[in-house]
Amino acid sequence: MLIQCTKKLLDELKIKPDSVKYEKPLFCWHANLIMINRRKTVVLMNDSNLYRIVLHGLKAKDFKSLDLLIVKAICNTLMDECITADIVGQFINGSPTVIYAKTKDKATVARLNKACDDVHFFGRQIETSTIIQSHVSRLASNSLAGIGANEYIRPNEALYKDLETFSGKKIFSCQAVELKVTLDLRNYNVWRKVIVPYNITFKELHNVLQVVFDWRDYHLHDYYLFDGERPIVNLVCSDDAFEYPGDAPMIEEKNIKLSEYIPKYSRIKYCYDFGDNWEHYITVEGMLEDYKHNYPVCIAGEGNTPPEDVGGESGYDEFIEAISDPKHPEHIAMLNWSKIQLYEDFSIDSVNRRLKSVLRWL
Repeated sequence: MLIQCTKKLLDELKIKPDSVKYEKPLFCWHANLIMINRRKTVVLMNDSNLYRIVLHGLKAKDFKSLDLLIVKAICNTLMDECITADIVGQFINGSPTVIYAKTKDKATVARLNKACDDVHFFGRQIETSTIIQSHVSRLASNSLAGIGANEYIRPNEALYKDLETFSGKKIFSCQAVELKVTLDLRNYNVWRKVIVPYNITFKELHNVLQVVFDWRDYHLHDYYLFDGERPIVNLVCSDDAFEYPGDAPMIEEKNIKLSEYIPKYSRIKYCYDFGDNWEHYITVEGMLEDYKHNYPVCIAGEGNTPPEDVGGESGYDEFIEAISDPKHPEHIAMLNWSKIQLYEDFSIDSVNRRLKSVLRWL
């Protein structure tokens, strides 16, 4: 594996680069050293597909074993993409020895600089407790990258194609869980069934639920997980929530994977927008052992989601009354407001188009 380093990174490594040796672009990476949040960060970019790998918070001792960290980061990130372990192993074994060299040319360095800019953009998503930044790597690799005059790719999609060509077989397989999520409304039947990879976090599940229910992520949210009628944990979305303790122990959601609580606790309440108080009840419908995607899929659903900031269920009742009756004094105003709010009928096709990239969204 050829790691072509900028002068800044070579100086940090305190090594003399090897002479450039020919290697297939899939096994070549360009690498730079940058500072994010005053911590040393290495950004790698694959020469073939521009996929990005991020290592953050590196100290002097870490640079002494950077080759091992690079291999581990590639493995962890690709596994988090739901790429099968045998494909990841085949890829690593295709060029197992790490060799450090100088950067190749100005065009590639320019693309590397763009990759570093993308990583900077997602800096607030960096998890300070770990060096390997799988989530940020996947976010940055979903950003458009230029490959020529008015030509762009998404590095993650280009990587998938490269690995399929390299291995000669399908690259995705993972455990998944089927969930039924019902919005708790007295007068309306609104629910969705969705299959999600089992290795995602509750933060990522929040992103999925925002899409399948057509929410806009304007407000705070949390989860309660139940053992019978008793909540055993409250997963919260920010540190501010800890100022308002409730009946169950609080944990921040972003690093908690579904696999830590599901299917043991198969009844979950997801609350979005504490003002309008939209409560969703989640039940586990089943487990899939060989899921062939690395993104969620909505398989069924019914009913429209209320618009954001409509004023809870009573406000939604008034909204429906106004838009349904042309003679209502608020009819035109509410129709116009509904367009601003992007209120629309549930469409499973539209939902699934957006779900293909939701796990790499902010």
